[in-house]
Amino acid sequence: MDDDALLIDRQPLPAGVPDRLAAQLRFLAEADKLKTILRASPLAAADRRENDAEHSWHLALMVVLLAEYAEEPIDVGHTIRLVVVHDLVEIYAGDSPVFVPGAADDQQEREIAAAERLFGLLPPDQAASMRALWDEFEAGVTPEARFGKAMDRLEPMLLNWLNGGGTWGMPGASEATVRAREAGVVAASTTLGAVTSLLVDEGLRRGWIRP
Repeated sequence: MDDDALLIDRQPLPAGVPDRLAAQLRFLAEADKLKTILRASPLAAADRRENDAEHSWHLALMVVLLAEYAEEPIDVGHTIRLVVVHDLVEIYAGDSPVFVPGAADDQQEREIAAAERLFGLLPPDQAASMRALWDEFEAGVTPEARFGKAMDRLEPMLLNWLNGGGTWGMPGASEATVRAREAGVVAASTTLGAVTSLLVDEGLRRGWIRP
């Protein structure tokens, strides 16, 4: 299958599906590709790496359960929408592991191009609203986006802890780079930030993170 081909092209919808619904189903079919995009983070419950769809679900669950620790009041439903949408562009752009040197060099350009291509599959009004959610998360200036980004930092840190180091053992990981990720949690929640600090401190003590 050509990399430019859509999943729906393998089994086109039957004639008679209304145009708007056909566009929505085409997008939803293409979103199935998110399940194939592997992240660097290892799962805690199985001996394999996490995929982007699993990551997005975990973030949504974290928002539901941990919203009470947000430094600023947040709209939980809106924050869930942000975290569910934010990694969809990796369907075309791929993952950019934070602890792999050079992996994020052209990340912004790749992801913008991916956003234009992917959200463009939707009806114009929904394409605009989905792109607005993605842009909001990337900018990180609203309380909801800040908290969503904090969950995006906390989730892999929790997986690393459960795996006795996980991606903290990658070549680009060190106390400095791990602390930089920790700062994203601190910015949105004093309570959760304090917990991530404990995880990093103990990870250093156990030798899971290079000083």
